[in-house]
Amino acid sequence: MLAAKGAIVVLGARRTDRITALAKEIVQNGRKATALTTDVTDPDNVKNQVEGAVDAYGRIDVIINNAGLMPHSPLERLKLDDWNKMIDVNLRGVLHGIAAVLPHMTKQKSGQIINVSSVAGHKVNPGGAVYSATKTAVRVISEGLRQEVKPYNIRTTIISPGAVDTELPASATEQDVATGLKKFYEDYAIPADSFARTVLFAMSQPEEVDINEILFRPTKQVG
Repeated sequence: MLAAKGAIVVLGARRTDRITALAKEIVQNGRKATALTTDVTDPDNVKNQVEGAVDAYGRIDVIINNAGLMPHSPLERLKLDDWNKMIDVNLRGVLHGIAAVLPHMTKQKSGQIINVSSVAGHKVNPGGAVYSATKTAVRVISEGLRQEVKPYNIRTTIISPGAVDTELPASATEQDVATGLKKFYEDYAIPADSFARTVLFAMSQPEEVDINEILFRPTKQVG
């Protein structure tokens, strides 16, 4: 959707085959796109992605920090590996993205940093304590960032989606939790382009308008 509106897209993810295929599809449709294998838990890897984008296209106008994991489980199950993975991806991954783009955006005195939180960043449900903690932290960091980058004309946006049809529920590692999430998403999730439209809305505002936070969910989703 962003490429269709004329954006030059640099895709980053661990699954090289997926982003390469998507970049190829964008290019075949007459737009510009590049795919760079990226692990957001590695700050040097994220920095290399950003440097690659700047080397290829001269500048970076927007970053969307969207990587996430959601392996819910009750705290008493002591899933320390899952907790640490969520902190590494959901929280440190965002910080690595911010660290990679800030030198470029402060130098060019423009840019937009879009950090993806969640409805879970506004509330917590049983089994989702650590996930909610990471997503709440994303909101807090983003608000601090917003206040600090004003001298550089950098915009910041937090997007907090509800149930959107993505692979996020597949990151659950506990069978009972995975079954519950699968059912919930089957019942409530809305198409992924709903998220793309919110990103496009935030990006397409005039330079003097800074959309700081968007919270959206399926119309029929209560919590």
